[in-house]
Amino acid sequence: MPIGVDKAVVSRLTIAGQKFEILVDPNKALDYKKGTKMDMSEIIAFQGVYHDVRNTERVPESDLQKIFGTTDVMKIADRIIKQGELQLTTEQRRQMVDQKKTQIASLISRRGVNPQTNTPHPPQRIINAMDQAGVSVDPFVDAELQIDKILKSIKTIIPIKFENVTLQIKIPAQFAGKSYNILKSAGSLLNEQWLNDGSLQVQVKILAGIQDEFFQKISGLTHGQYESKVVKREDI
Repeated sequence: MPIGVDKAVVSRLTIAGQKFEILVDPNKALDYKKGTKMDMSEIIAFQGVYHDVRNTERVPESDLQKIFGTTDVMKIADRIIKQGELQLTTEQRRQMVDQKKTQIASLISRRGVNPQTNTPHPPQRIINAMDQAGVSVDPFVDAELQIDKILKSIKTIIPIKFENVTLQIKIPAQFAGKSYNILKSAGSLLNEQWLNDGSLQVQVKILAGIQDEFFQKISGLTHGQYESKVVKREDI
């Protein structure tokens, strides 16, 4: 059942300086914008296209035909939702910010280490530092594009640097074959040697922040029967 007009929010698309607005269900429109398939009649609250919803200024059909090539409100609504801006509820924006913040913290945790201990910061510690530093996270901007700005801010709270580490790993013969995919997928294999006893010795360059995860996988596969040492550390 379509949402009532009183609970709907605005979805807006600007074309050639003109605004085109429709009233939509905030949750269904957001899901649709993210790719969920559903009937447009369940998303829009009212079959009308406006220049300004608040002033109830409807767009003449002649203008719709000129701009969109159709007067079909359902087809026009599809374009407005997919290509335009969606007015989020307070709860939606909070959830999206939290999701983006968690994503950024995870990326920083995997790439960065505490230079005092050479161990990664847990994501929650990074989130706490982000909150303490008062950083602003944009839910609509790619996480990768926000990392540099956020890293500069949290460096005043926790010691952190981005680092690659090159490890030398020796795997006993009985586990060598099965461990190869783990080694290869973890990072870049710089050197590999199959020794006379059938064991595998490799050097692999990985993000410093995933060392614990990497060693857990190797240890689980080999039951702890492997050798490792740090060959080199490099700032990214």
